[in-house]
Amino acid sequence: MEYNESRAPFQRRARCRGIFRRRYRNWYERGSSAIYRSSYQEEEGDTAMNGPYMGPGIRYNPRAKQSYPKSGQWHYQCHVRTDIDMWKERFPLETAVEEERRDGTPGRWFKVTVPYGRKYNRAWLLDSIQSFCSVPFTPVDFHYVKNRAKFFVQDSSTASALKDVNLKICDKENRKISIFVNPSSVPHSVQNQLNPEQMEQLKVTMYKRYDDFQGTLDLQSLRFDPDLVGHDIDMILNRRNCMAATLKIIREEFPELFSLNLRRNKLYQLDGLSDIIQEAPKVKILNLSKNQLKSVWELEKMKGLNLEELWLEGNPLCNNFSNQSTYVSSILELFPKLLRLDGQELSSITVGIEAPKRLPTCQGSFFGSETLKSLVLQFLQQYYLIYDCGDRQGLLSAYHNEACFSLTTPFKSQSSFLGSLNEYFKESRNMKVLKDADRRVQLLKYTKHDIVDSLSVLPKTQHDLGSFVVDLCFEMETMLCFSVSGVFQEVEGKSQGSIRAFTQTFITIPGSYFGLCIVNEELFVRNTSPKELQSAFSTPMPIPSSSYMSTLSQEQQEMVQALSTQTGMSLKHSEKYLHDNDWDYSRVAQIFNLPKVKNKIPEDVLME
Repeated sequence: MEYNESRAPFQRRARCRGIFRRRYRNWYERGSSAIYRSSYQEEEGDTAMNGPYMGPGIRYNPRAKQSYPKSGQWHYQCHVRTDIDMWKERFPLETAVEEERRDGTPGRWFKVTVPYGRKYNRAWLLDSIQSFCSVPFTPVDFHYVKNRAKFFVQDSSTASALKDVNLKICDKENRKISIFVNPSSVPHSVQNQLNPEQMEQLKVTMYKRYDDFQGTLDLQSLRFDPDLVGHDIDMILNRRNCMAATLKIIREEFPELFSLNLRRNKLYQLDGLSDIIQEAPKVKILNLSKNQLKSVWELEKMKGLNLEELWLEGNPLCNNFSNQSTYVSSILELFPKLLRLDGQELSSITVGIEAPKRLPTCQGSFFGSETLKSLVLQFLQQYYLIYDCGDRQGLLSAYHNEACFSLTTPFKSQSSFLGSLNEYFKESRNMKVLKDADRRVQLLKYTKHDIVDSLSVLPKTQHDLGSFVVDLCFEMETMLCFSVSGVFQEVEGKSQGSIRAFTQTFITIPGSYFGLCIVNEELFVRNTSPKELQSAFSTPMPIPSSSYMSTLSQEQQEMVQALSTQTGMSLKHSEKYLHDNDWDYSRVAQIFNLPKVKNKIPEDVLME
């Protein structure tokens, strides 16, 4: 036959297609494993599929020119491709399972790949896989590579169960989802995870940067923290193992985290931060400013986090938008509950949504009326004067016989950073932490004697009356509810000098103890914020204004002079205490005759 060079390529191409079809038909009928790897497997560098898994006489040529099928051939070749992929998955996985059974070395790692997995919500995808998987599994290092979702599992039985989920899940468009499972080396995030000593040091560093009053964690420029650098710990948050360690500590130690600052950490991808939805679901404020994020796609990895405030300024992605409105709209598509972006309120004009209602600015103490103000301040002054004297049995007359009391701290018992709050945690009845119903009942103190005995074992204190903020919650003829917040200092014991913050809520009825009697009380103790610590014991307690006449009778003047001599108080304050107690000298003298009360009288009350 005469050789026609112009027809040769087409003849060779047709001949190759015929050979391929015949060989594939024979391979399929015999169950042969002589199948090439899929593009997903080649790209990821998984365990090799050639060698013993390649059929005899088959040679892979990486430089071979690829042919593209005609339109009428797509259906046939796509069907062939699907079958090929399924056959390619079978042999390396089964071989790995057999090797694990034979060698008795459990714990091999497998990589699970979901093509086009990026378009699915992570939680939905994992929940769907779990619902079809015959055994429970824990995904390790879930992340995205281009359009694919990937994660790792350990144990061959789990890998086999996941392999069986292939093509069993349908998305909203009724398309079946492919799942590939391949043997893998140990994931980098597992190989490079922090050791226990490094985790403990990271925990210490994060506690120093945590404000439990505000619920904020400042991890700005974490890599350059002196404590971490001094212990040779390189915390690069772009690395998934570093971010995973950080989120693990947040989950275990700061479950109530409200605000997270990751400013200036050179973040260019957020694969590791995608776990924040599960590890820190209560975060409402996230600061990612001054990083190196180039695409909004990175933010999609956190889609589902109910953010109210987000900072992105200083990232290259901010320059990808033609105007501010487009920028805001794109971010709102990911975080629809967002109220502030880069520190700016998102008004209804800018984003087309109803403008959020802002809470009123804190105005300090609220009493309702001058009469109630005088009554409550008088009560608090006397209550804390006795509380700080050391012998708290004098508080018995402040409580109803069947009063109720509970104490709460914000920490968990296993935390190694409670400090002096350990003394309070022993009696803490934190309902979010304490799940034992019997223990809850036990920690609820009934009767005034049980309450005062419970208060007496707490550390001895000195309250800063000038720090008090009092709020009147409600008022009735027969009941008054109010709360007081402030700081106190521990004056004895291992934590002497430590300053703590507190909020104490009282429900009272009319009584003989300065006009009020406590029927229900809750005490909440926590660590101070930096601002509270700075201003502690710097402002004297304001004295309620008095409108009574300044001219006293002879008998009243003698009572003032006697009280001043007995207690060491100035005449002005002696007169005030007598007036506030309806000039009942016996009652006032009884209070100031309690052991150590005189030593606890504030300096500004004593005579100069």
